[in-house]
Amino acid sequence: MSNQHNQEKLSSARFSESTDAFVEAFTASIMFDKRMYKQDIQGSIAHATMLNKVGILNEQELADIKQGLNQVQAEIEAGDFSWSIKQEDIHMNIEARLTDLIGITGKKLHTGRSRNDQVATDIRLYIRDEIDAILPELKRLQEGLVMLAEREADTIMPGFTHLQTAQPVTFGHHMLAWFEMIKRDVERLVDCRKRANTLPLGSAALAGTTYPIDRHFTAELLGFERVSENSLDGVSDRDFAIEFTHFAATLMMHLSRFSEELVLWSSAQFQFIDLPDRFCTGSSIMPQKKNPDVPELVRGKTGRVYGHLMSLLTLMKSQPLAYNKDNQEDKEPLFDTVDTVKGSLRAFADMVPAMIVKKEMTYEAAKRGFSTATDLADYLVGKGLAFRDSHEVVGLAVAHGIKTGQDLSEMSLETLQGFCDQITDDVYEVLTLEGSVAARNHFGGTAPDQVRAAVTRAKEYLA
Repeated sequence: MSNQHNQEKLSSARFSESTDAFVEAFTASIMFDKRMYKQDIQGSIAHATMLNKVGILNEQELADIKQGLNQVQAEIEAGDFSWSIKQEDIHMNIEARLTDLIGITGKKLHTGRSRNDQVATDIRLYIRDEIDAILPELKRLQEGLVMLAEREADTIMPGFTHLQTAQPVTFGHHMLAWFEMIKRDVERLVDCRKRANTLPLGSAALAGTTYPIDRHFTAELLGFERVSENSLDGVSDRDFAIEFTHFAATLMMHLSRFSEELVLWSSAQFQFIDLPDRFCTGSSIMPQKKNPDVPELVRGKTGRVYGHLMSLLTLMKSQPLAYNKDNQEDKEPLFDTVDTVKGSLRAFADMVPAMIVKKEMTYEAAKRGFSTATDLADYLVGKGLAFRDSHEVVGLAVAHGIKTGQDLSEMSLETLQGFCDQITDDVYEVLTLEGSVAARNHFGGTAPDQVRAAVTRAKEYLA
């Protein structure tokens, strides 16, 4: 059953004429800020409970407000709530409906607060809730990376610099590089939550309130770790939203880099991996195509998050203290950033552990491009040559290999000795791909044993 709340808009007593219909729609935020209804009701119940504690509301009034707000939430969640542009925003829509339900007591709820500190509280509650929803998805992606790293600890692939073959690495080691990036993203997000978890309610419009409020009690009810210490800053601060969007931009940059590799690796030119069909689409004209749409789209969505970060920074750059209507523009970039991050993470967390690694293709690719050239240089250093001299020797050997179409490991001992007479038959131990990766057997190295040790550490971190 639908409801109606047809009260005049809040500011009608102050003005001599009605707001232009276009301006009314142009300035309203209810179209997008209604997603914060749970946080607005949560904050209002805590505020009412505090008003009862300090003697401003009696027990019956508190009970009526709680019952009324719970009914409002039920109506919203059932799709029976009538949103009104005339009420401008989420706060006034809920308050108007509450007053419809419980009468004049509904009008007492706003005692000791302003929409300025109310919205600042709602956004912090919203960001805190979304952070708590995003962290498990980050962990799920990390778990997928660790699973894949453990599965492919011995799988050899070419490592690249400048997208040119550099040295052989293990696929597991490569996956753990992404794990480390996401780990830093988690740390940034957890740190962001600390600063978001500050209660501005009680700052009122900008100067605080004359009512005997207990802000620390309200903070305790809402689970905030601290109370904002300056009312001007409390209502106008949006640093936490910018910080969250900065986290999101950095995360999306990481996912975009990862996407680029997945797009390359799944191509016919690389054939390193096979992405599950459910994460790909076909072509409307070319029946052979299997397009890596998920990583491509994540790569593309990165730009919109970058834009949201710049939007929020620009929004705040010229605002004098305290609250300004400009701040209404903080929500849509923030909301879209949240949606984009959650969708991208869900896609990656589902897709990564389901990837199929084509081990024979990665191995063959690692054999191309003289990826063990550095191992030969290190071998010669071990024989007493200065590194620069050994670098020169290996350069000559590689030039010969390019000319003859031979890898270093395919050259005869006699040929290799033609470049340096200190080379002996033990050189082939370091020229194999297996020998190359196994030799990097130190903390943080690519050797399979080190990958397994890193997997163990990662599992302990995630536990």
